[in-house]
Amino acid sequence: MGGFGGHGFFGGPSSVQANAQAGLPFAEVPEELQDRIKTVLDREPEHPAPDFGFSHADWDRRPFGLRTFLAPHASHLVVAFLLVVAETSLMHLGPLLTQVGIDHGIVSGRLGVLAGVALAYVISVIMATAASMLRTSFTGRLGERLVYYLRVRVFSHFQRQSLDFFTAEKSGVLMTRMTSDIEALTTLLQEGLVNFVVQGMTLAVITAYLVILDPELALVSLLAVVPINLVLTLWFRRVSLAGYLRVRDRIADVLANLSESLSGIRVITAFHRRDYDVVRHQRVINAHLNANLYTGRAQALFGPGTEAIGIVAQAVVLLIGGRMALRGDVSIGELTAFLLFLTSFFAPIQTLVQLYNQYQQGSAAVLKLREVLATEPTVGERPDAVELPPIDGWIRLEGVTFSYEPDRQVLHDVHLSLEPGEVLAVVGPTGAGKSTIAKLITRFHDPDDGRVTVDGYDLREVGIASLRRQLGVVPQEPFLFNGTLRDNVAFARPNASDDEVREACEAVGLDGLLERTPEGIDAPIHERGSSLSAGERQLVALARTFLARPRVLVLDEATSNLDLQSEAIVEEALDRLLEGRTAILVAHRPATAMRADRIAVVDGGQIVEHGDHETLVALGGHYAAMVEAWQRNAETRYPDTGIRARTD
Repeated sequence: MGGFGGHGFFGGPSSVQANAQAGLPFAEVPEELQDRIKTVLDREPEHPAPDFGFSHADWDRRPFGLRTFLAPHASHLVVAFLLVVAETSLMHLGPLLTQVGIDHGIVSGRLGVLAGVALAYVISVIMATAASMLRTSFTGRLGERLVYYLRVRVFSHFQRQSLDFFTAEKSGVLMTRMTSDIEALTTLLQEGLVNFVVQGMTLAVITAYLVILDPELALVSLLAVVPINLVLTLWFRRVSLAGYLRVRDRIADVLANLSESLSGIRVITAFHRRDYDVVRHQRVINAHLNANLYTGRAQALFGPGTEAIGIVAQAVVLLIGGRMALRGDVSIGELTAFLLFLTSFFAPIQTLVQLYNQYQQGSAAVLKLREVLATEPTVGERPDAVELPPIDGWIRLEGVTFSYEPDRQVLHDVHLSLEPGEVLAVVGPTGAGKSTIAKLITRFHDPDDGRVTVDGYDLREVGIASLRRQLGVVPQEPFLFNGTLRDNVAFARPNASDDEVREACEAVGLDGLLERTPEGIDAPIHERGSSLSAGERQLVALARTFLARPRVLVLDEATSNLDLQSEAIVEEALDRLLEGRTAILVAHRPATAMRADRIAVVDGGQIVEHGDHETLVALGGHYAAMVEAWQRNAETRYPDTGIRARTD
């Protein structure tokens, strides 16, 4: 795969060439749109820097719930409640004014009273509209802030987790927690809770009006509605919560399957399994459909059921109230106002039915978020952790035992030491525990027994940030972010100058790439570095580490996926990067291990051989067998490269 400009280091068209062939100017915005974009950017308001805190040791560990989440914003919620009370009271003055207008205006023939009531009606509507606008604006801003805090909290918690959390959980499930679950809760926070209070206050105010108008009719109305609605609500609560939990699980499966399919599209295409992948995704979607149909059936029974109860109650009140009016127990105006209030009484009940359905969806999302936020990182930071001072690079593994699963031990009683500035290669067969040693030194995991120290400090007793700032890690498959070359190289030091970024690129051999790229260090890099070859991606990762200026380097099979020509270029960059630094090389090839001062051979979770290249070859053990096997394979595949001379 090619590089940015010209051709990549190892041949093939670059992304710039491909874009040019497609009519795109270096993947930039077409010229005719640039003026419009500039106009939009000029109108963009200033956004203050976000205010947030992040700690590996100190965060809110209380079980997540609406009460604990909303508690810090109690004062704002009180203001919102007062606005709701004012809005609700003003909105329901109409029936009372109607009663006054009928009994004291129309029946009595007093035009002045009727005109005054009409004017008061108009004023009450204007005031209610103003209160509603103020309440909507205030609660809308409050809801947006709450969602912002929640998104930052969940994302920060993800960043706080250890690597095994992401290994055990599907990425699509985590995306669901950040997207679908928070969206469900967003709707509840921005609309549901406020409307719930509005409708609840409406019911309270109307009930008070009904009792004031006629206690007997009010009692008949409440007895006809409340008991049956209560039974229906309890049933719907039990059924819908279980259903919405299933919906949340199934949408997580849909996103997980989608994420996996997109990540593996090349393999799916190569083996012509697109039809199979469609069928597999259809099964997941069917499960999601069935979960939604289950909740839909429950809602179909609950909503119309409560509506039918309201209609029957209105008929009963009309019958009883009509007889009372005929007897003269109530006036026509009072009965009219009562029926108007009763109509208004059932409208919020129907709204509450819909809101309760929304609340159940939000409750299911709360349970899922509570489960995630309750997850403690397996590699945590102690509250009394000390700041790791600038290190010399003394590294010790003292009786280290480690297992990823309780019944599968990966390392057993490993002892290892590195002096400052020393380079140690760790070799061995697949699954022997080489990469695990590297992960323990970088504290991606903690040992089950024993300890790992740097300059005498137990890694479990130092601050994680102060440790990681002094470590440089180059994985087997370097990850590059969508952005520019500068963004990726300066990832660990965002404030680095352009000259420092260029120096890092040139130090690892990317100077030729910069010369051929019109944008230089501002050249675009596509997601995961797909616009670069494997060798170029590895060199960018090395430049990133070089710019970070770590004291200790950990390279996890950094050249194992490269061809010989690419490997030679990357190893030249490694020589410059390793100079004067303590380093651990997890090596797949003896050619890489030879560059180390010492070699440790890992087999069966233990270090079985230890020494320099010549000593271990002369020993005739595991390492000598590995070198011989690699030489035979290399000579067979590359008979004219003289590889044996490089490893003898």
